Amino acid sequence: MALMAREDTDTETRTAPAPQRPAPTEQQPAAPPAVRTWAMRLMPLAVVLAALNLRPAITSLGALLEEVRDGLGMSGSVAGLLTSVPPLCFALFGVMAPRLARRFGPPAVVCAGMAAIATGLLVRPFTGTTPAFLLFSALALMGIAVSNVLMPVIVKRWFPDRVGTMTGLYSMALAVGTSAAAAVTVPLTRALGDDWRFGLLVWAALGVAAVLPWLLFVRERQEQAVPAPSGGAPAARLSMVRSPTAWALAVFFGLQATGAYITMGWMAQIFRDAGVAAGTAGILLAVTMAMGIPLAFVIPRVASRLPRQGPVVVVLGTCGLIGYAGLYLWPVGGAWLWAVLLGISNCAFPLALTMIGMRARTGAGVASLSAFAQSTGYLISIPGPLLVGVLYQHSGGWGLPIALMAALMVPQIVAGILAGKNRVIEDEAAARA
Repeated sequence: MALMAREDTDTETRTAPAPQRPAPTEQQPAAPPAVRTWAMRLMPLAVVLAALNLRPAITSLGALLEEVRDGLGMSGSVAGLLTSVPPLCFALFGVMAPRLARRFGPPAVVCAGMAAIATGLLVRPFTGTTPAFLLFSALALMGIAVSNVLMPVIVKRWFPDRVGTMTGLYSMALAVGTSAAAAVTVPLTRALGDDWRFGLLVWAALGVAAVLPWLLFVRERQEQAVPAPSGGAPAARLSMVRSPTAWALAVFFGLQATGAYITMGWMAQIFRDAGVAAGTAGILLAVTMAMGIPLAFVIPRVASRLPRQGPVVVVLGTCGLIGYAGLYLWPVGGAWLWAVLLGISNCAFPLALTMIGMRARTGAGVASLSAFAQSTGYLISIPGPLLVGVLYQHSGGWGLPIALMAALMVPQIVAGILAGKNRVIEDEAAARA
């Protein structure tokens, strides 16, 4: 996903002296000429449908978390575990995606991911027990994890001359799916007999719809090995664990992911407990998620033009601190303002992707840095939503959980400032050598 950050540097890359390339096929889409015309027409639709499926499994559950807890007899701690499952699955299953893609081809793996999402969302509402609900939620999240990793690969392979445009389309569709699931899940549930199971079930239709176009690409096996940097060491020799920049990015990515998954899992419940109607709470969550639609375009462009991204980090972090303070002091009266501010703060995600792209000089370096920062970051984010659930259950209110959310924003800002320094991991490796 770090390809989002490369849009504004494409021109510079093309004007630089061209290095010797191992084979022309590494730079071009691998679709056979016979299917190239129909594939190019169908692939954008397939990409959009896949992106629409990458968050509704999470945000639809957040909107109905109270009903699910009551229906399954779930404690607050277990509900916190449920909100920690997404980053856990992303960390565990996302790292499998490159190996699966090399064996079966990225389209086949994405198709399987869409099928896993559809199956998980179809079955989990009717399992009747908490362990089974968690199991099928994990199945859906596994499909999201591998698809999330491979969608930028698909974009780069099939649209090498339109990476920025297609990445923007993909990001917008992802944000639309996220906010739509948050906004309409409660009204849909009421329209379907006020049964939370059917409110969750309807989102399986998106997964089924996404499987259909990807089936046509399953046989297009495309090798996705990342070439070594020209004239240098393979990307694997760039030791991420010894890179201060890599660790700063991993911590920044992990803390922003913590805030995002706490928001998706708990913010609607915070508003509801404060006295906001369930439908309005879902819309407030949708507003927070929808802020990512325009800002996913704006933030990478602004950040890529700055030598240091620290000022952007500070602005986003400040919005988060103000939003959490308002959520604690005046949750109902200022609800819409806090939803907007927290939505702006959550747009640290595209900023993190932008910085990943800017902190490495080569494509292989970006891939290595992205894998380390995202997998380590998602591992860092796992305890946050669980801890919020535990604090909520044992304190009987939202004061301590909100204080925790605000406190985590401080190291996020510090890590973001360090990650935003004008340096690259290849230079750090050379300095160590």
